[in-house]
Amino acid sequence: MSQIRKIPELLLPAGNLDKLEIAYMFGADAAYCGVPRFSLRARENDFTMEALEKGVTLARELGKKIYFTVNNIPRNSKLPSYPKYLDQMAALKPDAFIMADPGLILMTKEAHPEIDIHISVQANTMNYSAVRFWKQFGATRVILSREVSISEIAEIKNQVPDMEIEVFVHGSICIAHSGRCFMSNYFKKRDANQGSCNNACRDLYKIFVTNPKQNEEPMELITDDEGTFLMNSKDLRAIEFLQELCDAGVDSVKVEGRTKNDYYVGMVARSYRHTLDRISRGESFDRKWLEELDKVSSRKYFSGFLTRGMEDRVPEEEREFQNNEFGTSLFMSQKYAGLVKEYKSDTKRIVIEVKNKIQKGDVMEVITAADPNPLTFTVEQIFYKQNLVEVISGGMGTVELEVPFAIPTRSFLSKKL
Repeated sequence: MSQIRKIPELLLPAGNLDKLEIAYMFGADAAYCGVPRFSLRARENDFTMEALEKGVTLARELGKKIYFTVNNIPRNSKLPSYPKYLDQMAALKPDAFIMADPGLILMTKEAHPEIDIHISVQANTMNYSAVRFWKQFGATRVILSREVSISEIAEIKNQVPDMEIEVFVHGSICIAHSGRCFMSNYFKKRDANQGSCNNACRDLYKIFVTNPKQNEEPMELITDDEGTFLMNSKDLRAIEFLQELCDAGVDSVKVEGRTKNDYYVGMVARSYRHTLDRISRGESFDRKWLEELDKVSSRKYFSGFLTRGMEDRVPEEEREFQNNEFGTSLFMSQKYAGLVKEYKSDTKRIVIEVKNKIQKGDVMEVITAADPNPLTFTVEQIFYKQNLVEVISGGMGTVELEVPFAIPTRSFLSKKL
């Protein structure tokens, strides 16, 4: 019998309670969430204190962990209200707070030393001396900067073996050093470091160069007829390097995306869960999971800074960091169709919340938490408000589809492009 190998915790984002439940169902060991005021997700964040309490209850029932994000860099105006928020969050007994600001960390340690502190990626920790500092300050885990490589991670863990290390492995990459950006504030008065980033770096730009010493017309620098996505990074995907991260001693692998939809959360959790489980059994990487992640919308993928020094193992098309073609997330191979809300055994129908267009004849893939091999069926009958229709568009609410087999609730449907 092969020995089960130690693997890191799989940590997923949750922007609301539904996404939290999806994250746990599809394989997350832990999830992170937080209220908007002290979180770097002030927009598209449905968490209140009441919702956090329900989240903790869910985590405890499932034997999972839950971390609260207190990771913004507040101005003076926010400090007076923090003790009230802190007391309310601490009373819920999360497994840890994820924090970046030394002032808030100090206030938290003084008032609630019983709560573990995880140092956020916003603290830009890139070396073992900084990790030692945070350990002496009382932190129990450090989330390393996205700019470090796997070899640097291994050296950090070797130098400070008794500190937990967390590393981002999937999701959006910021053009600024670990998110310390001022573009959104400059253009739209929305401060990224207060959780209100408008992703200005993803926009299409035209650049003009002038020489102030000469009286000359500005010269436009262009890459095509429209402009250039000169600051638009591809998305991080490091699933095929999880073995190396395990060997480096990483304690937790983290996915970005609290503003992403439930399909993203479930699909990414599922792919990384199955891959980590293969590692635990001593099995090699299955490249099918790269294809599975292509079913999730992205700005194309690359392995980030993690594989610096390992370029020979990175496909040529993934060595380029920037996406110069489009600035929004797009589906590459399949499109999310909807979430199964109910299976009606008497009528052999499923009730789904439609996210994108579905029409008769579409081939649907059914993606569940447990089965690594999706089933498929062809759409034959669509019922909208009890009427038989040929096509339905996303955003029109719930519909019923006739299906040839039972489909569990909380399954995803996707269709090939």
